[in-house]
Amino acid sequence: MSKPVFDLVIVGVGGQGTLLASKILGQLAMNAKLGVKVSEVHGMSQRGGSVITHVRVGERVHSPLVAMGNADYLVSFEALEAARAAAYLKQGGVLIANSQRISPMPVITGVASYPNNPLQNPALAGRKVEAVDALSLAVEAGSAKAVNLVLLGLLSRHLSFTDEEWKHAIAVCVPRRTLEVNIRAFENGRASLSAAES
Repeated sequence: MSKPVFDLVIVGVGGQGTLLASKILGQLAMNAKLGVKVSEVHGMSQRGGSVITHVRVGERVHSPLVAMGNADYLVSFEALEAARAAAYLKQGGVLIANSQRISPMPVITGVASYPNNPLQNPALAGRKVEAVDALSLAVEAGSAKAVNLVLLGLLSRHLSFTDEEWKHAIAVCVPRRTLEVNIRAFENGRASLSAAES
């Protein structure tokens, strides 16, 4: 296996499982004897606010934070969060996005309106966008909470880790009782690539 080197940013809303996703990526890198740094910004995560996680993987990683315009991948658990974090993604980078919409507090209170097409934000020009209804694929796998594994499945098509390596990292990080559902969600995401390309 050629050793992957990448910078990745994960964004979402509190409670969506962004931190578990970063933990799985960290485990995957460690299992491959790669350097990895994960930096989590919880913010208002327990109140449904924005959450952002930086994941840097390589032979040697010194800084835990991904600089603006340097992320190879942006994994977004919610459509508007993808637009908000677009500046992290480099030209030619890939956005892996859940098309699901979760209204932030300003929209709920009527102070602001939700954009019509946040995944068509001009800030994403020159980037590849792969968007799926990750919630539906997670429910199909057996749990609405498995959106994170669906998105990791989609991401897995871009990284050179083997299917076995991914599933081993997932098994280490999720409770045994949820492993089967999480693996199904991962496989649903991995198989959705052809339908997701835009």
